[in-house]
Amino acid sequence: MIAIVDYGAGNLQSVHKALNYIGVKSQISSDGNFILSANGVILPGVGSFEDAMNCMKKSGLLESVKKAALSGKPFLGICLGLQLLFEHSEESPGAAGLGILKGKIRKIPACEVKVPHMGWNSLDIKKNEGIFKGIKQGTYVYFVHSYYLEAENKGEVAATAYYGVEIDAAVSKGALFGCQFHPEKSGEAGLIMLRNFAAICGGEDCKNVC
Repeated sequence: MIAIVDYGAGNLQSVHKALNYIGVKSQISSDGNFILSANGVILPGVGSFEDAMNCMKKSGLLESVKKAALSGKPFLGICLGLQLLFEHSEESPGAAGLGILKGKIRKIPACEVKVPHMGWNSLDIKKNEGIFKGIKQGTYVYFVHSYYLEAENKGEVAATAYYGVEIDAAVSKGALFGCQFHPEKSGEAGLIMLRNFAAICGGEDCKNVC
């Protein structure tokens, strides 16, 4: 069973529907104990960095989410959920993120491109493993964001994209993954990534995708 974290801010249903479509059991949950006991955890996110962190604190899920991400169990942050894995964001000066990974969340410069970045963009795959197993170089995925990751440790970058500036579009560290784009909205390629994540989670509910 995969837990989809419901902290009061996030695009939950599209992720839930995508997992149902590929035959993986998941549950949207605001129960910290359930999140910690699940085979894997997905942290979606929409809206602002500070609002999301405040919602997580108010819901009482902050420590459970952080513990799950640090536990070594499969964990996937999507869009803002990726950014929340880091310490700070230019979007919300003074607001602290989960601080699990190191890097800077920067504003996309609007001098040459439209912001927000909304639409399909190709990936430069750096790690053809983990959730990117079987994903072809140059695969297009769907983005909706105004801020982007500049990772401190380039060895943790699983894929990049270019939109006026080079974007660290995905990270992986052990079983911890993050995607700036939306795999649940990225067609067959995104479904492959979710199947890969479910396979990494293991468990009876995920065996049909292995």
